[in-house]
Amino acid sequence: MNLVQVTGNNLTYVYVILGISLLALAIALALRAQVLAQDEGTAKMKEIAAAVQIGAAAYLSRQFRTLSVFVAIVFVLLFALPGDLEIRIGRSIFFLVGAGFSALVGYNGMWLAVRANVRVAEAARKKSAQRAVQIAFRTGGVVGMTTVGLGLLGASLVVIIYKENAPTVLEGFGFGAAMLAMFMRVGGGIFTKAADVGADLVGKVEKGIPEDDPRNAATIADNVGDNVGDCAGMAADLFESYAVTLVAALILGKAGFGDAGLVYPLIVPAIGIITAILGIFLTKLRASDKTAMDAINRSFFTSAIISAVLVGFATFTYL
Repeated sequence: MNLVQVTGNNLTYVYVILGISLLALAIALALRAQVLAQDEGTAKMKEIAAAVQIGAAAYLSRQFRTLSVFVAIVFVLLFALPGDLEIRIGRSIFFLVGAGFSALVGYNGMWLAVRANVRVAEAARKKSAQRAVQIAFRTGGVVGMTTVGLGLLGASLVVIIYKENAPTVLEGFGFGAAMLAMFMRVGGGIFTKAADVGADLVGKVEKGIPEDDPRNAATIADNVGDNVGDCAGMAADLFESYAVTLVAALILGKAGFGDAGLVYPLIVPAIGIITAILGIFLTKLRASDKTAMDAINRSFFTSAIISAVLVGFATFTYL
């Protein structure tokens, strides 16, 4: 096998990238604190929000207990594969890390979403559309920063620890992320649709209660389904896509460019983190904006242009 060594400046770059991943996680914690500091609204709003929070937590708790059995089985199977003992241990351990990170991203996305919902509603009711959009977008920013932070953290650690063997170990990391995301996305989607149809049949068809009316108990289940499917499931799915893409880039990079091919795929998302942080804080609704998407698109294209310039500069100076 043609081995490459990640040493010298390249190793320094990876440590800097590791620091950027920790910065993303720190930003996620800061945004989370900002969201949770907002007013929750009236007693009735808190009551309904609490019911959704309890239901969502119960669903994910049950799902994680079931998935832990499959994770343990796959961990043993990965360790039993032929190969060097060090690689087998690393691949199995980082399979657990990938699965754990995927579960953490999904749970964190759901946990914050069910608490941010009522805060966004209260901001829209008592303050302004601008404030409501800011709270909602920064809630999404928490999930985004957690996703890229954990993904880049895992990949950087593997490159630092295993160097030339990193692509083989990263197979376990990507597989763990994909496995958890698949179950969370599919399971959450089934729960969401079952609750949605049940709420419609009982409420609108049988009892004539309007859709999303809190008098219909199935409405709470419907909202729980929206959060576990569209928040937890989608967040885990996003992390899986990010992690697997990063793993594929590192495997192909090593094959095509050797040492530099293990570092360059980490530089690009690190630049993306910096520009994404800028984009989060640039997202503000203006009086001239017709919809919230105007503000989101404005900050997105600004950060995308800056990112493209920086990635181009990094490409020509590093490769």
